[in-house]
Amino acid sequence: MVAYRIDRRSGVATYVQIVQQTKQALRLGLLQPGDKLPTAREVVEATAVNPNTVLKAYRELEREGLVEARRGLGTFVRRTLGAAAADSPLREALHTDLRAWADRARQAGLDRDDVTALFTSVLDERFQGNPA
Repeated sequence: MVAYRIDRRSGVATYVQIVQQTKQALRLGLLQPGDKLPTAREVVEATAVNPNTVLKAYRELEREGLVEARRGLGTFVRRTLGAAAADSPLREALHTDLRAWADRARQAGLDRDDVTALFTSVLDERFQGNPA
């Protein structure tokens, strides 16, 4: 099950954070087709957000075809995201490498925002047509 973390200082709408975190869990294989999402009540209790905010996020995910609401049963994952299987050896090796890189960045004195900026700049270089 996914555990949502809401950053009220991020400037990103709460429902968007829930959508993004659900998509991340789908990409990482933490959620699989057939898995049940936490109920709106469970999310509200864990994050202190308005129930309508959770329902709005779940409706957005449903509109995108990622989940489906089953009346009286809950909201269930319909499909995953991401090209590689979550348990693939390559993905696990990359995860290990990235974890080690993050540890080195932290030891070098970079904070989370510094690491995010650095990582994002590399992603932009490599995935937006700038292979340099």
